[in-house]
Amino acid sequence: MTITLEQIEADHARIGAMIDEFKKQPRATEYHVDAVTIPLAAGERIAGQILLDDGSLSHYLVLLPGDAEDLDWEAAKAWAAERGGELPTRREQSLLFANLKGEFEPSWYWSSERHESNSGWAWYQNFSIGTQDSSRQYGELRARAVRRFIPSVF
Repeated sequence: MTITLEQIEADHARIGAMIDEFKKQPRATEYHVDAVTIPLAAGERIAGQILLDDGSLSHYLVLLPGDAEDLDWEAAKAWAAERGGELPTRREQSLLFANLKGEFEPSWYWSSERHESNSGWAWYQNFSIGTQDSSRQYGELRARAVRRFIPSVF
């Protein structure tokens, strides 16, 4: 068999394309979990981790004790602040529904997020079935407060 330059160039191009495709494949990685101690006051429950888009830790979510009902959105935010917390974001509410659903009445709970395009509206989570929707801010829904724990790097 005679080897030609054209055959070598063709094989080189084919192998180069294979290498490019190989580089695109997902690679095995490790996820490192730092040991952390999260102080919890009486009645507080840890809901879990909120991750950033790159998979790194943003914060741990802590559900505070207490539940309020029949509050409009502004009153719900004030109620949460009085307890040393905030209303959860929509993403945090999804985590709460997944991990601590039993801590909630099967009802609608305000989130901390305004609706992006409907002025005077805000988002809520239905803790009966897990859906999220928006309502006028003067609607009277339930509220829970959360706090965020970010581990120290020291």
